[in-house]
Amino acid sequence: MEDVAEVAGVSRGTVSRVLNGAFHVSPESQAAVRAAMRETGYVVNQSARSLVTRRSGAVAFVLSEPQDRLFEDPVFNVLLRACTQILAEDDSSLVLMLASTPQERTRVMRFVQGGHVDGVLLVSTHTGDPLATELDAAGLPVVVCGRPPDAGLRMPYVAADDRGGARLITQYLLDQGRHRIATVAGPDDTAGGVERLAGYRDVLGARVPDRGVVRATDFSIAAGHAAMAALLAGCPDLDAVFVASDLLAVGALEALHAAGRRVPDDVLVGGFDDSAIAPATRPPLTTVRQPLAQVAAEMVEVLRQLIDGRPASSRVLPTTLVRRGSA
Repeated sequence: MEDVAEVAGVSRGTVSRVLNGAFHVSPESQAAVRAAMRETGYVVNQSARSLVTRRSGAVAFVLSEPQDRLFEDPVFNVLLRACTQILAEDDSSLVLMLASTPQERTRVMRFVQGGHVDGVLLVSTHTGDPLATELDAAGLPVVVCGRPPDAGLRMPYVAADDRGGARLITQYLLDQGRHRIATVAGPDDTAGGVERLAGYRDVLGARVPDRGVVRATDFSIAAGHAAMAALLAGCPDLDAVFVASDLLAVGALEALHAAGRRVPDDVLVGGFDDSAIAPATRPPLTTVRQPLAQVAAEMVEVLRQLIDGRPASSRVLPTTLVRRGSA
């Protein structure tokens, strides 16, 4: 810092103020300091700064799913990329951690409690997940992506309106004149699985066809294929299906094609997410758009509030219907 101050022609204190947010420093002095930093190759020692600020300058993105789901599900990729870009605006780093096994959960808790991160973005929680409970009990700054499936958790969350979105697309299928509307629901240990099924039932009520609900084992293509095959076996005269995610819908479309059912002529298909895969299916998928980039931005904003010791509350963002060729 002394070298930077000498090159810039300012005091060491001025350099310090520029590094800590440019408080009470003229634009000319800021420019001189930044030019001197480039000339001298000065880089802030984050470890030394952390001793003073009690901040690590890093945030953990914790995904409670196996590694293959990270690469298969486009939703996680969008959230990860968006959070990384937003945090980079104030020079914060994102640390990706997987927590699908007891060993991984133990490693995550040891890491975050060791002061290596300032807070946690917890993605894809499941009912009874011990990691969510442990993070909650530890009192760390944590924001959950999606409504936590366990009602007792105190951590704020940011979620798309899963139930409202499911109502939107189910009503749309009904308005197209279809009368036997089945659903491939998500796993019942996830908020998305529970809330989207509830929205479907809100619209149809007693009109849910016999054996018209099949739960997928997870949000994957293979699970969607298996669940759709089970639906066709139990409800062969279905004429529309709401599928609880775009990835599940890819598998459902495969199963319908294999059974000789034409989409949309014989069966209308609606998905959920409006992920990158939705316009690439054949036919392109009618779906519910959840604003993933906005979800990421709001998660980071809420986490920053918690890290700064400010009050923060949960947020639910609206969803919209996107019409394409499948319905």
